[in-house]
Amino acid sequence: MNWSYLPLLSIFFLILLLRVCAWWALKRTSVIYDQSKTLIEQAGEREELVGCWSKFKRSFPKTAQHLSARLTPSRFSGLTLTLIIVAGLYILALFSGLVEELLEADELIRFDQFINQKLAMIRNDSMVSVFAWITDLGGSSVLLAISVVTTGLLWAHRRTNLIAPLWLTIFGSQMTTQVGKYLLQRQRPESVTDVTTITASFPSGHATSAMAVYGIIAYMMVSELGTTKHRFEVVYWTSVLICLVGFSRALLGVHFVSDVAAGFLVGSFWLLIGIAFAENIKKQQEQ
Repeated sequence: MNWSYLPLLSIFFLILLLRVCAWWALKRTSVIYDQSKTLIEQAGEREELVGCWSKFKRSFPKTAQHLSARLTPSRFSGLTLTLIIVAGLYILALFSGLVEELLEADELIRFDQFINQKLAMIRNDSMVSVFAWITDLGGSSVLLAISVVTTGLLWAHRRTNLIAPLWLTIFGSQMTTQVGKYLLQRQRPESVTDVTTITASFPSGHATSAMAVYGIIAYMMVSELGTTKHRFEVVYWTSVLICLVGFSRALLGVHFVSDVAAGFLVGSFWLLIGIAFAENIKKQQEQ
């Protein structure tokens, strides 16, 4: 048996195992959500709560109106948009903390070096050849081609309302990444494979682009699917692809793990902005 393929097989079976666990967790979460929704509706019908809310509305009418608009689950501009804004702010906080750790603390550098040492244990020829191909899926040329083709398909299927959110997500994530590379100028790890690059290391452009481009395309696909199972499959396998692209950058030794994490955060931030923009356009067209 060729033991060099053992890490690849382990990753493959881990992906399948995680898919089973994720689907079980989603179904379980749906049950808990339905039960919680029922309890909330029952609580909302209790006379004392209704009376408190009515009193609050009389005392603070503008605040009550604003809260109702922000927390209503019946439309995107309500609870969904509020959660997106909260998630975006949380991502910004995480990214800021990561940059601060990079500039002021040695723990992050030691952690990156520790992970690189562990990855060296599985960095054989088989792993490098496979992940060198995977890393190209997050490269600028491939993602540009995918974005252009996606734009053409959206135009052909008369879904032009999604073209602007697509390119906003792409350009925003790329500009943020390039600014980060220029300002921080972090040196890349020492080259350990034939895969090399000359730009700064932080954040990872491949991780950013994969999250932004594949993420916004997955959102477009999910919005057209009618069943939870189909939506889950799109989201899960898109997530797997994004994670593999990010992992490939660390495995090939062209990025530190913190570079990849920062790239995912930047891509996620612009993905949320793209989704919010797309939903706002959809709302305007429905009115």
